[in-house]
Amino acid sequence: MQSQIDGEFNGWEGETLIKLVNGQVWQQTEYLYHYYYAFMPKVTITNEGGYTMLVAGTPRAVRVERLK
Repeated sequence: MQSQIDGEFNGWEGETLIKLVNGQVWQQTEYLYHYYYAFMPKVTITNEGGYTMLVAGTPRAVRVERLK
């Protein structure tokens, strides 16, 4: 699935909450700290034995879970 973050993204901080423009809310479940600032970056979410989210401009996908 592809979407876009609704607003600013300041990178991954351990339990980062991500709200997408389609109304979905996701939370980081894998610990990773990586600072990266972007305004409304595109994201790709895949489900291969668990959900991962790749934010455009970041080096790798991070495990996430859907809250809403």
